[in-house]
Amino acid sequence: VNTKRVIQYFASIAAVGKRDPSKGTLEDQIIQANPALEAFGNAKTLRNDNSSRFGKFIRIHFGTSGKLSSADVETYLLEKSRCTFQLKAERNYHIFYQILSNQKPELLDLLLITNNPYDYAYISQGEVTVASINDAEELMATDSAFDVLGFTPEEKMGVYKLTGAIMHYGNMRFKQKQREEQAESDGTEAADKSAYLMGLNSADLIKGLCHPRVKVGNEYVTKGQSVDQVYYSIGAVA
Repeated sequence: VNTKRVIQYFASIAAVGKRDPSKGTLEDQIIQANPALEAFGNAKTLRNDNSSRFGKFIRIHFGTSGKLSSADVETYLLEKSRCTFQLKAERNYHIFYQILSNQKPELLDLLLITNNPYDYAYISQGEVTVASINDAEELMATDSAFDVLGFTPEEKMGVYKLTGAIMHYGNMRFKQKQREEQAESDGTEAADKSAYLMGLNSADLIKGLCHPRVKVGNEYVTKGQSVDQVYYSIGAVA
């Protein structure tokens, strides 16, 4: 909260005021970077409904006239494991529940998902709602932040599609081949959806998970994977 206030202060006293018609002013972009970052990097924890699960360093540059000239944000140490696992009283990152709020129904159609978080294993291990957070309103704030930051419609849809793909990844199922340790796909519906959203071929995705190519010396060889190893690989990709 203190960081937000400092940024707002600098933006108000050192504003340049020039506006690119395709996006917001530099000051708007600096301020609106927060909703976008928090949607993908903040989550409910045991002690904080809006806990930042990553670190960020914000560098603001001023011109010789004392006006804002540019800014950049460096992020680090994102809690990646939260994408696939949450404690019972905690929640995954806000963006998943924002999308499932159905505030923008077209997103559900685009991502091939329902609005029921319990349909998706990666986001329903803990809490799915937070009393102090209105996910529908937050989705509109996130979507607006993308516009202010200058994201094109294609870039916005790309971000949403990758988010949807993660939800489908959690529903992919594999089984062990008879009399072998090798894993094989146990149905392809979730794989088909995640592959479609990522612009991949579903068969190639499954093959890459079950029979990844690894480099040995100067050559590539194909190795087998057990069911557990495949699930670890899916989690790593997510």
